[in-house]
Amino acid sequence: MTAVADRSLGPELACTEHIGVDTDVLVIGVTSSEDGPAIAPDDLFSDVLTTEIRAELLDQLGAVGAKGKAEELNRIPAPAGLDGVSSVLAVGLGAPDKLDAEQIRRSAGVAARALTGTALVVTTLSGLDLSAAAEGFYLGAYSFTPFRSDKSAPKPDERPVARVELLVPEPGVGAEALSRAQLTAEAVATARDFVNTPPSHLFPAEFASRAKELAEAAGLTVELLDEKALEAGGYGGVLGVGKGSSRPPRLIRISYTGGPKKVALVGKGITFDTGGISIKPAQNMENMTSDMAGAAAVIAATLLAARLNLPLTVTATVPMAENMPSATAQRPGDVLTQYGGTTVEVINTDAEGRLILADAIVRAGEDEPDYLIDVATLTGAQMVALGTRTPGVMGTEEFRDRVAHISRTVGENGWAMPLPGELRADLKSKIADLANVTPHRWGGMLAAGLFLAEFVPENVQWAHLDVAGPAYNTGSPFGYIGKGGTGVPVRTLIAVLEDIAAE
Repeated sequence: MTAVADRSLGPELACTEHIGVDTDVLVIGVTSSEDGPAIAPDDLFSDVLTTEIRAELLDQLGAVGAKGKAEELNRIPAPAGLDGVSSVLAVGLGAPDKLDAEQIRRSAGVAARALTGTALVVTTLSGLDLSAAAEGFYLGAYSFTPFRSDKSAPKPDERPVARVELLVPEPGVGAEALSRAQLTAEAVATARDFVNTPPSHLFPAEFASRAKELAEAAGLTVELLDEKALEAGGYGGVLGVGKGSSRPPRLIRISYTGGPKKVALVGKGITFDTGGISIKPAQNMENMTSDMAGAAAVIAATLLAARLNLPLTVTATVPMAENMPSATAQRPGDVLTQYGGTTVEVINTDAEGRLILADAIVRAGEDEPDYLIDVATLTGAQMVALGTRTPGVMGTEEFRDRVAHISRTVGENGWAMPLPGELRADLKSKIADLANVTPHRWGGMLAAGLFLAEFVPENVQWAHLDVAGPAYNTGSPFGYIGKGGTGVPVRTLIAVLEDIAAE
């Protein structure tokens, strides 16, 4: 297969001030109202969409019953005045008073998914929000095909749109915004690629090798610990989880140095999770290929911070293991010693993510960061509490709320959750410092956060993101999200890093 580092991840993006004669499809935005659909924006590109052309487009849209509802699609013939355009795709934006960047992103994604087999698309959505339109088209066009043979490889008319040109009013406008949007979308696509690569091909050593390749290509500092180094260093959590697999664990640290302020990122890298001896049901277990989505996100975000030259230092500490049942696997009732000395009684081997994260959090804390963010597909309880599209955000209250707010502004929907003190007592062990689960199923997402809090250094602003559902879409495609890896929460992480850098 093609390595993650070598893939062409999305369509070519460019700004343009005009519509070329070889344009296959012009994508326009349409809002809804009681008076019928309206073309948006209504005050830009009048040299392209003249009053006459707009009127003809609206007549045609009315004839096909277009309403302008969010993400509604209507494809119509191009009016005569649009020389060189084969057809027009009108994508709904919903009510104008509710229109925001995320809706533009979603509508652009829907349009991109509808335009497979198209060579060149020009869009006016850039007049509403160029960055959102660019991200939406890029991510909506994403596909993952390295494992398809010639028998099932996409035919020419099934391949993603090749090039998207975003209309701007004059030369030079939008170049900086487009550059950032493309770099961000590429980072999200990189995380998606990692998540979508099957565990047969992305086991701990291979995952670490690919991350190392990407980081070194970006000029970043890399430290890679194999199983011998992990044992010598006392990483009992990572070793305990990984000991049941024939493919030993790894821990990788990737550092970007851009300024004095320090941010630590930690990501759960379970390349496949059977549950270990506390084995999961067979149904849907294949989705556990996504249990390294937190690791993928923090690696991609660290690379993106470097590409954006953010004026801060970012270090990703990423533990990687495969959680398997075998004669060598850890058992319920075992006690392991985490990195740093805390002992943990393993009550449930399927609560393994918190064990490897605890090691990594303590190690990351030795760098004395100002902020620490960990990301994990940690608990099924996250989906029970918040559904499959809303990450739970826990941590120190001020920073937790800040991260959750930023997550919502970029369309990744983070929601602040508490760490109730009464649940902490339920993590007591009869023989060790801590148990890895409570003896009940109440507040499982919160209990996992409380477990991790035991390993976070004092006086560090900390946020824990549980993305068990949002990181992997098992349902139908929506907006700019296809099936499989979503890349959540890469955009949240980079927006938080930018916010810290701007302090």
